[in-house]
Amino acid sequence: MLAIPTASSDHAAQPWAAQFASRAGGMVASEIRELLKILARPDIISFAGGIPDPALFPADQFAQAYAQLFADPARRARGLQYSLSEGDPALREWIVAHMAEQGVACTPENVLITTGAQQALDFIGKLMLSPGDTVIATAPTYLGALQAFSAYEPHYERLRLDGGNATPAHYLDSARAHGGRPKLLYVVPDFANPSGETLDLAQRRRLLELAQGTGALVVEDAAYRQLRYAGDPVPPITALACELGGGIEGARSVYCGTFSKTLAPGCRVGWIVGPRAVIEKLVLIKQAADLHSGTLDQAVIGDVARACLADRLPVLRDAYRRRRDAMLAALASSAPAGTRWSRPDGGLFVWVELPAGIDARALLPRAIEEAKVAYVPGGAFFFDGGGANTLRLSFSLADEATIDRGMRSLMALVTEVAGRQSGEAGSASAGAGSLVAGAALR
Repeated sequence: MLAIPTASSDHAAQPWAAQFASRAGGMVASEIRELLKILARPDIISFAGGIPDPALFPADQFAQAYAQLFADPARRARGLQYSLSEGDPALREWIVAHMAEQGVACTPENVLITTGAQQALDFIGKLMLSPGDTVIATAPTYLGALQAFSAYEPHYERLRLDGGNATPAHYLDSARAHGGRPKLLYVVPDFANPSGETLDLAQRRRLLELAQGTGALVVEDAAYRQLRYAGDPVPPITALACELGGGIEGARSVYCGTFSKTLAPGCRVGWIVGPRAVIEKLVLIKQAADLHSGTLDQAVIGDVARACLADRLPVLRDAYRRRRDAMLAALASSAPAGTRWSRPDGGLFVWVELPAGIDARALLPRAIEEAKVAYVPGGAFFFDGGGANTLRLSFSLADEATIDRGMRSLMALVTEVAGRQSGEAGSASAGAGSLVAGAALR
């Protein structure tokens, strides 16, 4: 049986462990990054990592941009030299124009270039979180955000936008009980990683009400926003926050963007847009961390974005929409009763709830060895220990035929396990409260 790497470690037995700072206890390996290490086998169909398809990268445009830069002595010298911590001025100007199209009016002083949006999350956590402060987030939520924030020893609360007792007073009382204050409201509002869900306009306004009532900063992780291929766009939370606050300086929100899902993740270029008072402090953190993001990659990705991003987006959307449709069709025709899944309007992920009692993590070794399929167990995305019977599927890398074959193989295994459990439970419980195959999570 294949051993699946875990987020735990046996290094605690080593002498150095006693010397680590207390925050090191919150630093655990990403199950996704660990899982990717064993997926080089050509016989495995991977639905695990949310990795863009390299066949869709504008490689020719990148080659041309690098060649043109190196052919210009002045640009070549700048590209190979140290640069501003805030980021390449031309790239920041492009981001200002891009954000204006999203309804967020800002200036270059409101923009910080980061080494991918992942660094943006780390910097925001470092700036905002003291031990015991509260991060309010959905459950499930993006694993990388949990990794970034957990290093600063926060308390987590589940974000609920459906009313009930999830009021500002509730979050304030809970934060005080844990010795801190509500500091961050973290969301991936468009085609969320991992759930694929999108917050509607009313939910976004409710989120800003919670931010106002708790004093917390909304962290809008917009990594997938440009990958919409169904439905109507919803304004960014940061645009709504600008309306409420009279502009970007009064907005209780920061926007984290990236080129990783639309152009190429290897360049590691992302950005943060927010009030200058926040950006100025983040610039100081950037200086201490790495001085600045790669000068050469910033210049080139700016050239490529100006040259072809608008033309590339329809290509990406069409390809990923067809792959999503193939995955949803395979689920509808092969998933056993009791299975539910999301139907995302964009992004790269489908979220699946397996029949009750099936542990997705325990099933993974069999999925890899027998079904020849890999996925990410959903429990990795929960800060509160939930999600044992859930999993995340990415449709970004495989073509439609491969997706269909892999999903049917995986669901055949799930059907076998569900049938065995149903038989063991006895006919009295069979079908009680079960969901029909093909049910969609919204």
